[in-house]
Amino acid sequence: MDHLVLTVIAQDQPGLVERVAQCVANHGGNWLESRMSRMAGQFAGILRVAVPAESHAELVTALQELNAHGIRVLLAESGAEPSCTWKPIMLDLVGNDRPGIVRDITRLLTELGVNVESLQTEVMPAPMSSEPLFHAESMLAVPLGLSLDELKTQLETLADDLMVELNIRTDS
Repeated sequence: MDHLVLTVIAQDQPGLVERVAQCVANHGGNWLESRMSRMAGQFAGILRVAVPAESHAELVTALQELNAHGIRVLLAESGAEPSCTWKPIMLDLVGNDRPGIVRDITRLLTELGVNVESLQTEVMPAPMSSEPLFHAESMLAVPLGLSLDELKTQLETLADDLMVELNIRTDS
């Protein structure tokens, strides 16, 4: 089996996921995993599928033809997963919204060799003041050589500068 990673984006509408799923199934493919969401009237997702090698080219063509239905699909060959040289850490962050929070946090994470595995953000009104409140939840892949204490120290220093609260936890 060949493995493909697909990125799908389209104006949100009923039947969108079914159309992609039917396309995969029509070519003997198997839907393995996905993350999908609706935002601002658009629907976007990333998914990994397995397809028999003999159907690979036909599936790629069929997925590209979904563009005629307003569904854009970007394809990438799925590489092999590297051996696990990291530990998972959850990071939750809350603070008054301002430009640059994501940039500043991800810059520090990059400098420490930390990979962002998943990131969900939103801006919502604060309960009492209705001021914009930024909230982020992230799964981080922290290198085994980086101590949790060092990561916490670096992030807490930045959190003080950004005037945000953060919570770091392991799920193990």
